[in-house]
Amino acid sequence: MAKLSTFTDGLVKENIVLRLMIGLCPVLAVSTTATDAFGMGIAATFVLVSSNICISTVRKLTPDQIRIPIFIIIISTFVTLTDYFMNAYAPTLHKSLGLFIPLIVVNCIILARAEAFAYKNDLLSSILDGLGTGLGFIGAIGLMGLAREILGNGSVFGYKLTAGVFSPAIIMILPPGGFIAMAFIMAALNHFTKKETY
Repeated sequence: MAKLSTFTDGLVKENIVLRLMIGLCPVLAVSTTATDAFGMGIAATFVLVSSNICISTVRKLTPDQIRIPIFIIIISTFVTLTDYFMNAYAPTLHKSLGLFIPLIVVNCIILARAEAFAYKNDLLSSILDGLGTGLGFIGAIGLMGLAREILGNGSVFGYKLTAGVFSPAIIMILPPGGFIAMAFIMAALNHFTKKETY
């Protein structure tokens, strides 16, 4: 039986990036702009939800010994669809994300949810898990993309902010900026979600 917590846990409590620290490579690499960050988040979420649906549907027909290769085939099918769709309808974003779109196949987030959840649970629970985890991923990578673009380039979604408000810190759109942004976001999340202990 699907529970609402299956969906909500992936948003904050068990956020795949900010709590479990899984799938950090694309988060740090493509979050230099908000457009790239949200584009990667949406692409990964589509693959995650779609593969969760398929894996949960065929789980009782899948031999345990070959489940991982079957998971990878299912995931790679949806990654290929995403890659072609993005190349056709969002070529600028496709070019900007580059190799990170095909690398969704081996993204730890997708494979971890397939193995840990979709393979062991019913269809509705797997959909809720995929949506919750995916939206948590979009939130984390999107927040990083916004922070890095504003602080490092002085723009939001490519639109320049009012001139003279502040001078952009170029380091924020460089690799160290990803670690700095993630550290501050995680610190803020931990501060606002800390529990009282007695």
